Amino acid sequence: MDGTRPRLLLLEGQTAGRQEIVRALEQHFDVDHVDRMQHAIDALRQHAYDAVFADVGDFLPLERELVGKQASILLDTIGEGACVIDGNGQCRWSNNQMRSFSPAVFDKVRVICGQARSIFDEQIKDRDARRRNRSKKFSFRCENDRYFELIASPVVDQDQHVRQVVAVVWEATTNRRLQQKIDAIDAAGRELARLDIDQVEKVAPDQRLQMLQDKIIRYSRDLMHFDHFAIRVIDIRTNKLEVVIAEGMPTDALDVDLYSHPEGSGISGYVAATGRSYICHDTEKDSRYVPGIEHAKSSLTVPLRVHDNVIGVFNIESQEVGTFDEEDRQFAEIFGRYAAIALNMLQLLVVERTTTSGLMADSVVQEVAEPLNDIITEAQSLMEEYIGDDTMRQRLSAIIDHVQSVRGTVREVADGPRTVRGSRNVQAVQADPILSDSTVLIADDEANIRTTIAEILEKHGCVCTVCKDGHEATNYLQQQRFDLVLSDIKMPYRNGYEIFAAARRDCSNVPVILMTGFGYDPNHSIVRASQKGLSGVLFKPFKVEQLLERVRGGIESARRASKETPSH
Repeated sequence: MDGTRPRLLLLEGQTAGRQEIVRALEQHFDVDHVDRMQHAIDALRQHAYDAVFADVGDFLPLERELVGKQASILLDTIGEGACVIDGNGQCRWSNNQMRSFSPAVFDKVRVICGQARSIFDEQIKDRDARRRNRSKKFSFRCENDRYFELIASPVVDQDQHVRQVVAVVWEATTNRRLQQKIDAIDAAGRELARLDIDQVEKVAPDQRLQMLQDKIIRYSRDLMHFDHFAIRVIDIRTNKLEVVIAEGMPTDALDVDLYSHPEGSGISGYVAATGRSYICHDTEKDSRYVPGIEHAKSSLTVPLRVHDNVIGVFNIESQEVGTFDEEDRQFAEIFGRYAAIALNMLQLLVVERTTTSGLMADSVVQEVAEPLNDIITEAQSLMEEYIGDDTMRQRLSAIIDHVQSVRGTVREVADGPRTVRGSRNVQAVQADPILSDSTVLIADDEANIRTTIAEILEKHGCVCTVCKDGHEATNYLQQQRFDLVLSDIKMPYRNGYEIFAAARRDCSNVPVILMTGFGYDPNHSIVRASQKGLSGVLFKPFKVEQLLERVRGGIESARRASKETPSH
């Protein structure tokens, strides 16, 4: 309590005028005395009172005045505009917020109220009483793409005529633009995750990943204004967060080894392990932050989810403190959900390894079977509803055919990594003038891959040496010279670039072809080796024809270059 006594208005009447009552009241209140009703009403309009004391007969008009005063305060305090429009389109009353709107908005409201009045007149004629006197909601745009919403309600007289329309108006620009942005991100995400059968069948795996990367970069910049970000996917064998897509991030930041663990692997590791988004408002004050872009001041990291599983993280960096808020987190999570679906689909289609190769195709098909079956079931159900509508039934039938085709393609592609696609049909051939007696070093830690490649090349006349890891491959390179080296980019003990560098050091200008699946290149082997003369890249699962084409091209180019180089 601050010591101030409550304030009371005393309207002196027959009862209120008794001196003993007045003295009792004055002991507890600061009392304002009035002797007429109009004086009491004027006092209520000018001052705030904690209590009113009056005869019972005087209370009703005072109560009405109090209610009217409170209603006036309420209507002038609320954030929405309120007005009453008569049958001639003239404003009979409006509150403060309504009067703050521009004349253009006010005119728009009067026009809409006139339209609403016509609708209400028709409703009153309707015999269904449930439809009478219903309010109507309208939306309109005015002045430089500002959005407004309006609820109109009829004022009906005793003759059931709409005499006036009461309108409540509020600006919805922020919410509308927020919804538009969410819709745009949702549409972009759907495009991102769309499984195009032609792309699956005809586009090489590296091109698929490149298209996905281009879309993610474009949408991240155009829709969310994220210029510096990295997407890392969890390698289920090592629990390491491998960089798949990055934009505006320095190489040294991408080379930091991070793992899906709540401690010791920065914010990305924490998000991957817990599945919780994380806003770092100030990098200098957050112990979890691991350096990203130069002079980064804040970051946002969201999980990439497929169903209930976290498959990676989407990390965004900013050079300003406090850049990201809950709205950014919401947008990033929506977009990240679609990016995860797209990445997961590519991973299923172009999986790099499988410990139990005979089960791989089945696991892929099972992974996508449920959503594909749901689409077919829904389409078939709709076909029953559109009996007689041949056009719609044809469209639904085409959807079912498309899904069946996707299912077949997934199984075909999923079968690929067990062996090189088409390897079962390879027969012994006549001596190939380019491949015959060519020595090829094959390095891959997946036994069935290296064995199958060796068998194919040997049938075409090559002399092959196979290695199970990077250490073994570098030892062979030190011991003998090869005409071509074919190496996976991710093996124990050495990565693809290290194999490339060893080949060039020990076998001078030997052509090197690197192999990978899903486009993973965590050590940037392909980019770094390409800058120094990499012969080619094979993306698993590749076909026999692709393998032979790359090997022939590499050996032939090396021989041609050797002939053109003058001897000393």
